[in-house]
Amino acid sequence: MGFFEKYLSLWVALCIAAGIVIGKMAGAEIEIISRLNLHSINIPVAILVWLMIFPMMVQIDFRSLKNVRNNSRGLMLTVFVNWLIKPFSMAFFGWLFFHYLFEAWLTPEQAGEYLAGAILLGAAPCTAMVFVWSYLSGGDANYTLVQVSVNDLILLVAFIPIVQFLLGVTDIQIPMNVLVTSVVVFVVVPLFLGFLVNQWILKIRGEDWLKKVFMPKLKPLSVFALLTTLILLFAFQGEQILAQPLNIALIAAPLIVQTYFIFFFSWYVGRKFLKLPYCINAPAGMIGASNFFELAVAVAIALFGLDSGASLATVVGVLIEVPVMLSLVGFANRHNYE
Repeated sequence: MGFFEKYLSLWVALCIAAGIVIGKMAGAEIEIISRLNLHSINIPVAILVWLMIFPMMVQIDFRSLKNVRNNSRGLMLTVFVNWLIKPFSMAFFGWLFFHYLFEAWLTPEQAGEYLAGAILLGAAPCTAMVFVWSYLSGGDANYTLVQVSVNDLILLVAFIPIVQFLLGVTDIQIPMNVLVTSVVVFVVVPLFLGFLVNQWILKIRGEDWLKKVFMPKLKPLSVFALLTTLILLFAFQGEQILAQPLNIALIAAPLIVQTYFIFFFSWYVGRKFLKLPYCINAPAGMIGASNFFELAVAVAIALFGLDSGASLATVVGVLIEVPVMLSLVGFANRHNYE
């Protein structure tokens, strides 16, 4: 784990503070960036998200799909939790906290937008940072590649209908063209480019050069893009955060509950009922608990705007992601049963 990845929680906190300060100092002038849109996609954010996603996409080797039968039970658990449990449990926890437990502190409009952001997070299981969580918890590297490959393929067809259904339940109208464009821009395009670069490097340089030379140089771009995106997002949210700091904690509560619920559900089903080996069970829990927050943030911005409550909720998801997932990595390492 590199220096920046190791202290990512600290960098996230500093960038959030910097974003708030910049937003406060710049005032309305910073809104110029929010108007740099093309087909409802914010161009600066799109570039940053591509930089975040691309290093992960280059790592994916779709040839690993041929090994899917070797890990069929673990993959079955992953698919079941990610697509039949996680989106709906997140919608439930979001509704429970925002519309019921926190009703006294939130307006109906705030509750609806925060729920929308939570749903976008719940419908986007992790495809990037799971490589880090799997490595730190001693997970099987080949299985993690299979997980990510299958997850990306399912994401292309399942994300839109799940989000449309769950957000439709909350009476929020979904512009289908924006949602489709977001998935194409933030998943299909970088996935395709990553595949081409992967194949080109393997052909002219080989797998060893890809892993030991190219990826270490490319990975800092992802962290830089993530931190820059946080500064931008919190610059737009600065006024709201300073005016209502309690809302950050209110948003974080159901997201934290969801993360622990999904991990432990997957962990105990995999261990007790499916009898999965630790090196398969640990990453299975990690990929479900973590989120593809780059996509969730991008879609929230495209659908609701940079300064919306939905975008704020997805950004809070980024805020809690690293410390919560590191605690789960610690749990997995302490309970390694192999």
